[in-house]
This record gives sequence, C-alpha cells and structure tokens, in this order.
Amino acid sequence: MSIEITARHMHATKEIQDSAQGKAQFIIEEFPQVEHIHVILDHVRHQGVAEVVIQAKGHIRVESKDEGASMQGCLDSVFVKVERQLRRELDKRHDHKAAMREKGPTPK
Repeated sequence: MSIEITARHMHATKEIQDSAQGKAQFIIEEFPQVEHIHVILDHVRHQGVAEVVIQAKGHIRVESKDEGASMQGCLDSVFVKVERQLRRELDKRHDHKAAMREKGPTPK
C-alpha cells in the first residue's frame, strides 16, 4: 500500500501533508483492497484544488476532484467523495458475486 502526495504550483505545508496522509491511511485501513493512493494538491487562480486517485485490486480505479478557497476543506470533501465512490464500487462487485451464487450454475 503506497501513498503518494504531490504538490503542484505551490508548497504544501506540513499540516496539509499530514492531514492528507492521515486521511489516506484511514482509507487503506477501511478498505484492504486498496493498492495505491495518489493525492494531488494544486493552486489555480487563487483557489486550492485537491484531487485523489485510488487504485485497488480487481482493476478498480476511483478519482475525485474538488476546488475551493480552503485547501483543508477541499481535502475533507474530496476524501468523503472518494470514500463513497469506493464503497459503492466494492459493494457492486460483492453483490454481483452473491447474486451469481444464489442463481447457481447455468444449464448446458
């Protein structure tokens, strides 16, 4: 499980980096299928932009992006979005397998 934090067009403070690291660590603990998390912090037109890309087992890739005046606020909302997307994607795959088990093998 690797966590990568990239800052573009800005210098990310230690507090912002620690916050992103902690939120990413929570995602890894919550979802053991996650293999890689990339957090991209950017500054565009006096706005902070936070983007998160998560790759998990089974060819799952989840992305989310948010921008606002506060970088910490952007981080909070982007991690909420990406957690919701990841949970939905993993639930779909889990439910699909359960439905296939209930249906049984197809007759030939």
